[in-house]
This record gives sequence, C-alpha cells and structure tokens, in this order.
Amino acid sequence: MTSERQRRVLAPLAVLGLTALLAGCGSDSEDLRAYVESVKQQPAGDIPPLPQVKAYEPFEYPGHRRDPFDASVVAHQLLPQKKGGGGVHIDPNRPREYLERFPLDSLKMVGTLQQKGQLWALIRTPDGTVQRVGVGNYLGQNHGRIKRITETSVELVEIVPDGFGGYMERPARIALSKP
Repeated sequence: MTSERQRRVLAPLAVLGLTALLAGCGSDSEDLRAYVESVKQQPAGDIPPLPQVKAYEPFEYPGHRRDPFDASVVAHQLLPQKKGGGGVHIDPNRPREYLERFPLDSLKMVGTLQQKGQLWALIRTPDGTVQRVGVGNYLGQNHGRIKRITETSVELVEIVPDGFGGYMERPARIALSKP
C-alpha cells in the first residue's frame, strides 16, 4: 500500500524534473557560438622555445673510495671488536624485577631516601605506585642495572641489541622529576 502511494507522488516529480532538464537544453546559445568563432579567427601565438638543459657533470669527492652501503665496513671499522667470543651477554635465567615491566621513559624519579647509610631512589611507575630501588636493582625493559644513585638522578647501564646479532651496553639516566 505504501509503495503505491510513493509511486503516485514520485511519478509527477520525476516528470517535472525531466521537463526542467530538457527546457535548459533548448535555450539560445548564439552568443556562445559567436564567441567561439571570434576566438578561432584570432591569429595563433608563438610558443616560446624550451630552455636549454645543461648536461649532467658528475662530481667525484676526493679521498672517498669505499662503498657507503658495505655493511662489513661498518661492522669492522666503527663498532668495537669482540675478542675471543666475549662481549655483552644477557642472563636469561635471572628472575625479573617488578620495574622491568615498564619502559624506562615511563618511570619517574620522585625522590630519595637515606637508610642506614645507603641512598635509595624512589621511582613512580605508570600505574601510580612508588617503588624503592638501590644500586644493583634492575629497571626498564632493556635490562637496565642501576650503577649509581645521587640526590638528583639514577644512573644505569642498559643492554641493547647492537644490530649485528649481539648486544652492547648503553648508559641511561632518570632525572629527578619536578612536581
């Protein structure tokens, strides 16, 4: 029943729309034709010539003979060599500490505490808890071990991949956060 009613309303609207479209096609366009003819009668202009392109001249930098994309050069010249299979290793059997589950940049040093002559750092985690840590504790996701605690910072050494299948040590620091 509803579709029949819609057809009765839409059929006259469709006819009215088609009539309006066809009426626009029958308008006088003599002024447009006259303009096109006047443009065609004008003489054609000259197209300016293309600019001369200079030939490419390669430049060779003196004293640079090695291939910059040769990975063996980077591995042998820029990174310290591991002697006798030594180098930095990660202990996979070491039990993880609580603060190792958080990225280092998400941890904030909020203060220090001195107890029996030992200086402890107070670290706030992203979940809002405050943890006490000392020299030798681990924090961060890169096996960061605390080496020194001062009144204003916690200094640690992280173990990160060196890009060649091994590991290297990288110093890091967490500074005292301002309130």
